[in-house]
Amino acid sequence: MKRLKIFAGMAAALFALSSCENNFDPEIYGQLFPGNYPSTEAEYETYALACYIPFGTQWTYDIGSGRQNGVYIPEGGIIRMFDQPSDVMAPWLVGGFGEWYNTARADFSNAVNFARGWGDSQNMNHLGKLSDITRFTEIIGRLETADSKILSDSKRKQLLGEVHLCRGMLLYFLLHVYGPLPAIINPGDVNNTAALENLVRPTLDEMCGWITDDFEAAIKQLPETVAEQGRYTADYARFCLMKHCLNEGSHMTDYYKRSLEMYDELNTGKYDLFKQGENPFKEMFYAKNDFSCEIIMAVSCGGNADGGDANGNFFPLMMLATPNDASKMNGDGSPSPFAKQGSGWMRTPFNVSPVIYAKYDANDRRRETVLTEYWVKKDGSDTQTPTEKCAPADLGIKWDGYIINKFPMEFDGFQKNDIPIARWADVLLMMAEAEVRKTNAAPSAAAVQAVNDVRARAGVGGLSAEQTVSKDAFLDAILDERGKEFLYEGMRKIDLIRFNKYAQACYKAKKIKPTHQYMPLPNYIVDQAKNYGKTLDQTYTRPGWEADLSAAR
Repeated sequence: MKRLKIFAGMAAALFALSSCENNFDPEIYGQLFPGNYPSTEAEYETYALACYIPFGTQWTYDIGSGRQNGVYIPEGGIIRMFDQPSDVMAPWLVGGFGEWYNTARADFSNAVNFARGWGDSQNMNHLGKLSDITRFTEIIGRLETADSKILSDSKRKQLLGEVHLCRGMLLYFLLHVYGPLPAIINPGDVNNTAALENLVRPTLDEMCGWITDDFEAAIKQLPETVAEQGRYTADYARFCLMKHCLNEGSHMTDYYKRSLEMYDELNTGKYDLFKQGENPFKEMFYAKNDFSCEIIMAVSCGGNADGGDANGNFFPLMMLATPNDASKMNGDGSPSPFAKQGSGWMRTPFNVSPVIYAKYDANDRRRETVLTEYWVKKDGSDTQTPTEKCAPADLGIKWDGYIINKFPMEFDGFQKNDIPIARWADVLLMMAEAEVRKTNAAPSAAAVQAVNDVRARAGVGGLSAEQTVSKDAFLDAILDERGKEFLYEGMRKIDLIRFNKYAQACYKAKKIKPTHQYMPLPNYIVDQAKNYGKTLDQTYTRPGWEADLSAAR
């Protein structure tokens, strides 16, 4: 199967200069301007496929490029936003600096831009995605009004589905970073000054409605199957809607019901838990098992990826989870887990909390994806000669937590593993949770079986009678299971807030209380709102936050 190559190329305007006989006046043989682009179906597709750019993983240290804060870039993406400031990651007190340190401690009190770690007002943050949302709203409008003689109905439908899904995912991401934000979702408002200056937070219900509408549109418009791996499908849109409705079902009418309907539409036999190999959970993340039966969607990474834009996505998540002093060799001379890529960056800001590690049963196969020790290299120039073992006793001296090795290093240089972003295991656990939240009663046999299926793949027994006797007990078991199953997949903070246990869980694991549920808006956008006579609240909290915070002790 072909892999999707992310591109957003725009044809350049063609200019040519005349000879001296025309006094060097330019003679224009071709020109590109908004009125004549796009003008072919291929150009419309190029135009619309910009919707994949926020979800790519090309690497760059150029902050101004915007790539550092892509959704799946480790320095600013889902891992940093939703795992690092939760209970599953160690607080990074050793070697931490700037906003890296603060974020790891769930300290969002400083209303500044967030980038690679520096907390000054010149660095980027995720609010730039609001302009992306406006851009995709404009693209939707252009696609809807495109001449049918140029853009076929079938291609228009697919492209609209892709852009709607992209916009919905960006809205979803921003909602869980900042809370509800003003956004341009009506094509007629793209150039409407009054709409652009309406800098007030929408209600939670309003923003949730925008996200739902985009996902529903994508389900209707996207194809069921695609020829290129990594291109959006109707099933991925169903998955996104299922997750969104589960998150917001406590205040949105029939959302739990809609989440379960998405499960029914996904449960066709097309997907299943990956069960091959000695440890299926671990091997599922190997490159050879990309787009297995469990994967509904993944960021497709190229075999020739080198971190640049020209050669596609690469897999970046291990860079900040590998110790900078790790040796490529173990003490017995055999290759270490870091033999392929060597040392990482600084003191591994993405380390697993020892408290979370201790929750795994000794027989749990998922625990094997966490390393509790490694061999230290002799010096910076010699990665082959190990000197001493860095073990759990060194916690608090050289590093903060255990090393995540969920996505094992298989290749020299840049990794080629795909990044799973929608798995069947998630669908099973979401179904079980949505059912008991909808019925407000003890779980059905089907809900219990869904959870037990995930546990069985991990090599642990089924839930106990005490864990299934009531709705609350079952939900507690699901939250625990999700923490183990989806460690380092960028879900934890969102899960904890949905369960209203964000502050409590962080305090148990880190002895640290989060300052807010969400990141505050940078000062500049708050000040901008004032200039337009608006009040834009800097921080947002959901109902129940105060109760959660007071219980964190």
